[in-house]
Amino acid sequence: MERWKESQLKQIASATEIDIAYQGSLSFAKNIGYKYFEFSATYITKPDKTKTLKFNNYPASWNNEYEEKQLRDIDPVVAYCNQSMLPILWSEELFSKIPSMWEALGLQGLQHGWSQSVHDDESGLCSILSLARSHCPISAFELYETLGFSVFMGRHLHALVVQTLPKRCPKLTVAHLSLREIDVLKLAADGKTAEESAKILNLSARTINFHVQSAIDKLGVNNKISAVIAAVKAGYLGSGAMR
Repeated sequence: MERWKESQLKQIASATEIDIAYQGSLSFAKNIGYKYFEFSATYITKPDKTKTLKFNNYPASWNNEYEEKQLRDIDPVVAYCNQSMLPILWSEELFSKIPSMWEALGLQGLQHGWSQSVHDDESGLCSILSLARSHCPISAFELYETLGFSVFMGRHLHALVVQTLPKRCPKLTVAHLSLREIDVLKLAADGKTAEESAKILNLSARTINFHVQSAIDKLGVNNKISAVIAAVKAGYLGSGAMR
């Protein structure tokens, strides 16, 4: 690797603020032959609502048109990157369903470009890095020759955005109760004692108590009543199980 590349990549890696890291990435992109560079990150703010953070040096007229016409909703590059982290070359074929958008990109000097994404299940963040220019088509060889650099920049920018997001609440895990444990808790919900449940299920009272304790442990509660309540909330016994 040339020294200047190594030096610039180190500067990007040491940047702890997204603005500085973006400027370093833009400079690197220009030095490897791309006039334009964009990094966008979309994350969930509320159920069914998302927010997109975007950095680019695209022509202002293109950014305005993109926002006014809400082109992101129909952008085939975005649609592809939301599904795959493999790089995608921009092409007339890719934009075949939206030829007007492909024509507009050309008029703005964004004829030749490619994109790739980073998906983060933990944070729910999807980011897209794009490189573009007005001259010289991008060959498959050039794409894969610079892929390592773009992956490096994309992941660092992605990580900086993740740091700014509010922490997501960990997903609650539902205990897996056995069929016998469910039967025992259903009878307990009906007010049956261990002895009564034992007769109904043709088991010993000791076995009934064993299943009750197992359910208590799995549900993370302290007693039988709490286990019944937790099982109802988890949907094992039905909302009308307790009487």
